[in-house]
Amino acid sequence: METVLFWGLGVLALTGAVLVFTCNSMARVTFALLGSLVCVGGMVVVLGLPYLGVVVVLMMVMEMVIMAVFMIAYMMNPAGLMPMSMLHNRRGALTLSIALFAALTAAIWLVPWPHRTGVRPEDTTLQVGESLMGDQMLTMIVLGVALLATMVGTVVLATQRGRYDRFGDELDQRPARDPAGGGVGR
Repeated sequence: METVLFWGLGVLALTGAVLVFTCNSMARVTFALLGSLVCVGGMVVVLGLPYLGVVVVLMMVMEMVIMAVFMIAYMMNPAGLMPMSMLHNRRGALTLSIALFAALTAAIWLVPWPHRTGVRPEDTTLQVGESLMGDQMLTMIVLGVALLATMVGTVVLATQRGRYDRFGDELDQRPARDPAGGGVGR
C-alpha cells in the first residue's frame, strides 16, 4: 500500500510541476505548484519522516497563500488570471534542464552512497529534533510558544474593537450598534 501511495503521489507531484509551466495564469500556476509541493510532502511522510513531511506541507501552504494574497493585491491584472507565459528563454532553459538532469542522474549512479550502520530509530521526529536543536530543544519549544503568544497578543491589541463589541457589554444591544456601517443590518 505504501509503495502505491508513494508512486501515486509522485505522479501527482510531477503532474503539478508540469502544470506550473503549462498553465497560462499566475493564479493557476500558484495552485499547481501548491498541489505539487503538497504531494512531495506526502511522499516524505510515506518515507517515514512525518515531521518533515508536515513541515513541508505547512510551509508550502503558507508560502502559496501569501503569494496569492500579494498577487491579488499588487498585480496589474486582476488576481493573476490574465493569460501569460511562464516560459522564458526556451532554448537556454531546455539546454540547462537537460544538462542538469543528466548530471543528477549520473550522480545517482556514480556516487558511492554510504550504507546504514545502525538500526532505524523508532521515533524519527525525536531524532530530527535532537539533530537540529541538540540540548536547546526545551529552549526552542518555549520560544515557539512565546512567539505564538506574541503574535496572538499583537493581533488582539491591534484591533480597535472585538467581535461582539457592537452588541454592548452585556451582549443585549439590539439592533447591533455598528460604528463601521455596512454589514447585514445596513
